[in-house]
Amino acid sequence: MSAPVRVPIALGSRSYDILIGPGLLRDAGRLIAGAIARPRVFIVSDETVATLHLATLTSSLDAAGIAHASHIVPPGEASKDHRTLERLTDAMLAARIERSTAVVAFGGGVIGDLAGFAAAIVLRGIDFVQVPTTLLAQVDSSVGGKTGINTGRGKNLVGAFHQPRLVLADCDVLTTLPPRELRAGYAEIVKYGLICDADFFAWLEANGAAVLACDRAALSHAIAVSCRSKAEIVAEDERETGRRALLNLGHTFGHALEAECGYDDTLLHGESVAIGMVLAFRLSARLGLCPPQDAARVAHHLSALGLPTALPTAPRSARDPDRLIDHMRQDKKVRDGKLTFVLTRGIGRAFVTDDVPLDAVSAILNEAAAA
Repeated sequence: MSAPVRVPIALGSRSYDILIGPGLLRDAGRLIAGAIARPRVFIVSDETVATLHLATLTSSLDAAGIAHASHIVPPGEASKDHRTLERLTDAMLAARIERSTAVVAFGGGVIGDLAGFAAAIVLRGIDFVQVPTTLLAQVDSSVGGKTGINTGRGKNLVGAFHQPRLVLADCDVLTTLPPRELRAGYAEIVKYGLICDADFFAWLEANGAAVLACDRAALSHAIAVSCRSKAEIVAEDERETGRRALLNLGHTFGHALEAECGYDDTLLHGESVAIGMVLAFRLSARLGLCPPQDAARVAHHLSALGLPTALPTAPRSARDPDRLIDHMRQDKKVRDGKLTFVLTRGIGRAFVTDDVPLDAVSAILNEAAAA
């Protein structure tokens, strides 16, 4: 097996590596052994991932002499809640974990957020390792230390910054993902091009179909570029006090849609972000900040790759501008009562602002609802 691509996250004493490549799961035990204090881990996964891949991971841990216990939760965004977190932390304590035990978050973004938050709070904080199994998690949620759960008042409103000790992104596990999940993860890849890398977006326009077909070369390149972009931003602004907020392109709209849909499978997170990015570009164009042709180009590319670019028709309330704006007011990025948006001056030229007229936001949502 060829050496994995290594992307370092430079955070001083909390620095760690992202390793990207095929076949990493079979070698996970050896790779994890070098990142943890003692040869004992507590694996958190969901039912789908456990059925497909848990045996490969545990065999690798056994070969490396790492003791392990597991806790499996139901798949889906609904598991990112207080009740599931309570059951997980109780299972960790029942397993008599110690401060030298590391948590292994083995799954998609939901598992990474849930397990990472549990690791941040149990015994006042223990180490954890991310082994993301979805494209979205490999390029976004597993990197940067954001952990947390959802509440009835909004997405990710309860959580902590807690950096992993290692991230293992095995491209091969992505071949078992449903096409819809792959497309949802692809939206987050597109985000990096739209934020600060117009050349990467152009590359995606030419190679996006190959990425979604799980072509190893195209997929590894897209993941590595995305992780390098996020690594640079996180190293500069770990706790999102400045530039890291750019990573929320499309998320103010997207999180509102997810909340209104009840965090069910009406919209996957990446699908909501795709719609949100289209709306952010249209809002930017309406405010005279962005060329209208760039907004059209973004919508065309996302649509061509099978991602939604329009508001969902169900539930009907997801097309209600007032309800969506009310959800935005609950967003953790609100400052002094003002909504914060990531807008753009064109592809690759995103910026953060809280100076956005609400009537313009409402107008964009009304146009989208009428489409």
